[in-house]
Amino acid sequence: MQNTEQPKILALDFDGVICNGLKEYFQTTIRTYQKVWSDNNQDNLEVWSDSFYQLRPVIETGWEMPILLRALVLEYDQENIESNWHQICSEIVEKENLNKQQVMSELDGVRDHWIKTDLDNWLALHEFYPGILEKLGQLLASSTLLYIVTTKEGRFVKQLLKQQNLSFPEEHIFGKEVKQPKYETLRQILTMNQENTNHLWFIEDLLKTLKSVQTQSDLSQVKLFLADWGYNTSKTHEIVKEDNTISLLSLEKFSQDFSEWITF
Repeated sequence: MQNTEQPKILALDFDGVICNGLKEYFQTTIRTYQKVWSDNNQDNLEVWSDSFYQLRPVIETGWEMPILLRALVLEYDQENIESNWHQICSEIVEKENLNKQQVMSELDGVRDHWIKTDLDNWLALHEFYPGILEKLGQLLASSTLLYIVTTKEGRFVKQLLKQQNLSFPEEHIFGKEVKQPKYETLRQILTMNQENTNHLWFIEDLLKTLKSVQTQSDLSQVKLFLADWGYNTSKTHEIVKEDNTISLLSLEKFSQDFSEWITF
């Protein structure tokens, strides 16, 4: 009988699960946009904040954020953006002769400069979800091994956790720098700990990422959870509720015992 009541390893995404970085995302995006584009709309970029926050769930990696703002400035239909983001993103990149690596470099450069010149201001734009830090502290003191698996730069994650005085093992943080899909990192964590797949639980706010884990036959026993407080929509919640292979996890349940997490 599989042990489904308590994981030996718990892996969590960072943005949208542990930390709400929407304000920082948007401000970094504006600064990057101003470096990439030199049009007449630069003074009015703040007006797109609500739309940007609403559409954040379409973003998979950071370099797409300035492209999303560009799509809003170019007045692409927002429902179309939500439904066909990859097509629209590719279209803008192609039409404007953009280079993915260059946009990513600009974005990281903006962040680096901001952190070096005004760290307090940058940190202040990040909010940890209610009760998350307390729960992580409890888990770190338990027998469960905690890992962070994120597409955010690991150094930024470390900086934010350090500011919150949370002693998270740095070698347990896998960021964008590992340059591999999250399912590959989960596989790596299992190998490192010589652990069975059914002893690993993974919390993520992007359904597509959870689905990509499911496509790996050797990871089929990993318990998957969609964080409903993260960067996803009510439409996604409904899809997950109909799926008996992924549990929809609320912030309230996250703070409770593991036995309360499973919904199927």
